[in-house]
Amino acid sequence: MSIIGFPLLLIPVAICNIIVFLMPGLAFDAAMTRVVLPSGATWTIALGDMLVALGVLLLLPEVMKAARPGAKYLTDHLLSLLVLAGITAEFVMLPQFANATVALLALLALVDFLSGIALRSRHRREARAARAAAKSSAEIIEDEPEQPAPVAEPAPLVVPATELAPQTVEPASASAASAASIAEAVLLDRPEPVKPAATAKDEEKSPAR
Repeated sequence: MSIIGFPLLLIPVAICNIIVFLMPGLAFDAAMTRVVLPSGATWTIALGDMLVALGVLLLLPEVMKAARPGAKYLTDHLLSLLVLAGITAEFVMLPQFANATVALLALLALVDFLSGIALRSRHRREARAARAAAKSSAEIIEDEPEQPAPVAEPAPLVVPATELAPQTVEPASASAASAASIAEAVLLDRPEPVKPAATAKDEEKSPAR
């Protein structure tokens, strides 16, 4: 079972009631133990001192419990208030409780109650500030105009340079045929060599001999 809602300061208060009602011969100033300090002095620890020290140690988890997020503030405050009211009433109304130990325990219960109220007020302020910040951010988002989504432009068509250049390459066979025809025409148009006149006359005379 969880002890989150249990008031821890009720433990030293209950021990006080047990001592008063069930152990009437035991006083709060009775020496429980003695400790020799390094200085040489002897420190006498009484029963009431141990109860107050226990209450101080239990006050820390009480404050931590009230500071946790999502705490049951109403239940914790009511229980702390009941402990404070009970120990104060015993200190004021009953003579057996009229001592410094009970007074200090009542003071610790008062600190526990007031710290719970202070932490609750702080949590409320933080919650209001968080809601206000969320509301303002939502209003800013609603006021901003919606921008149209950018339209993607089509990429330009890239044509290879080989497709743009004209096809000027002729076959090798056609080039060879044209070169041969040109050479033949040059040879046909060449004039025959002219023989000298003396040589022609000798040829005419040679048969007569």
